[in-house]
Amino acid sequence: MFAGAPVDLADGYIHFSTAEQARETAAKHFAGQDDLLLVSVEAEDFGAALRWEPSRGGALFPHLYAPLPAASARTARAIPLDSAGCHDFTGLLE
Repeated sequence: MFAGAPVDLADGYIHFSTAEQARETAAKHFAGQDDLLLVSVEAEDFGAALRWEPSRGGALFPHLYAPLPAASARTARAIPLDSAGCHDFTGLLE
């Protein structure tokens, strides 16, 4: 069971991003961090605990208002850094 990172605990929910939002989220909040994992889940698994709420520029982001059970992870893969120090999502979001 994952209760969230410090920012999640402070905000009261676990921050998620869609596949389309993941690159921007990594660049904005985790630039240069070399120990990131991309964990994929199915939104439908969380029912009412998952809420779509406006964030950056009005885009809807998924927020989980419950702990994340480890069994909910469909995949978990390391996000490597490329030679410029940017996260390389090649083959991770398909």
